Amino acid sequence: MTQPPHDQQTASSPDELREQVEHTREELGQTVHALAAKTDVKARAQEKAVEVKQQASAKAGELKAKAAQTAAQVQERIPEPVKEKAASVAGQARDKAAQATGLVQDKTPEPVRQKATQGAQAARDNRALVLAAAGAAVLVWLAGRRRKG
Repeated sequence: MTQPPHDQQTASSPDELREQVEHTREELGQTVHALAAKTDVKARAQEKAVEVKQQASAKAGELKAKAAQTAAQVQERIPEPVKEKAASVAGQARDKAAQATGLVQDKTPEPVRQKATQGAQAARDNRALVLAAAGAAVLVWLAGRRRKG
């Protein structure tokens, strides 16, 4: 048998001894649980990922609010004649874009327009597949850049 620690008295009765044993078992169980949690790398990584995601989300919110505030301040500083001219130029640009779109549609043969419409519809119908393919292409591109660098 082992000796009890110097700061702990020995039990004077069997009931006290049982209580001490139960208390020691409980502490040992908690210690084992804590050690097991520390060695669970996957769980710790997931916890850290959640923490980082929350921090990034909070930072993104802060940056978005700051950008909106800065944009409002910049808008306030723009003189009214400049705003009017910008609105006029934007309207003219929209008109020119509409004219160009109409011209392209008029000059494009019907079979090409039909194929383009079908392709656009297929992309909308298979949005997840298109996004997955784009993601794969980006990963291949990044891998190629990494090897060159």
